[in-house]
Amino acid sequence: MEWIALASTVVGAMIATGSAVLLDRRRWQRERSDREVQIRRSLYGDYLACLSEARHACGNVARDPEMDLAARRRTAREAFGPCIGLRYQMTIIAPARVVEASENAFRRLRDLRDRVMDGILVTEQRYLEERRRYDEALAALRAGMRKDLSVDGSGVET
Repeated sequence: MEWIALASTVVGAMIATGSAVLLDRRRWQRERSDREVQIRRSLYGDYLACLSEARHACGNVARDPEMDLAARRRTAREAFGPCIGLRYQMTIIAPARVVEASENAFRRLRDLRDRVMDGILVTEQRYLEERRRYDEALAALRAGMRKDLSVDGSGVET
């Protein structure tokens, strides 16, 4: 009789320990997933802000017909520089579909920057076309980021 009580106590302890280990593992996985999403959310925000600042700076340069070519090139290049480091972070942290969209947006902004460095102004058709291409690529990037973060168009997590 004592043997049965001891065996049932051991089995109960094993079940309790197994349950605790399983619950801890699931909690750890959930917390890890939450941290990874938060890291991507922060990186995505930083990358979009950096692209926006670079595009805005290029737009300001393209609005100034009095700026000499050397100053245009320097200003546009300096505005675009910070995007490069975040671009590489995107390639190692984001999923492939977001990386593809981020590369496309980066390249379209680089094309726009290059035209601005060449001296085009915001009123020229070439500028407007490059800007449209960039805006389309940026919209696709934002959509990919929202999908990755499981956020619908209103900003609510789904």
